[in-house]
Amino acid sequence: MAEHSTPHFHNQPGVPVVRVGAKEFMCIGALPPFDHPHIFIDMGDDKEAVCPYCSTLYRYDSALKGHADPAECELKPSQAAA
Repeated sequence: MAEHSTPHFHNQPGVPVVRVGAKEFMCIGALPPFDHPHIFIDMGDDKEAVCPYCSTLYRYDSALKGHADPAECELKPSQAAA
């Protein structure tokens, strides 16, 4: 399976804040098969955004360069539904 061109993040661990290194990404809520509809989030000039579907708070951190902290909140191709 090819990698996503837009990063996909989730909050399966249930942490209060997911730090991300992208301002444009997809929130999937939890890992498949318990994911919600994939919501495109664009932070624009803001440093934080809340997913309107699952209420996960995402905070931008440029040092992460497209990844997430905690790292397990980044959807890997092997975790995506086939």
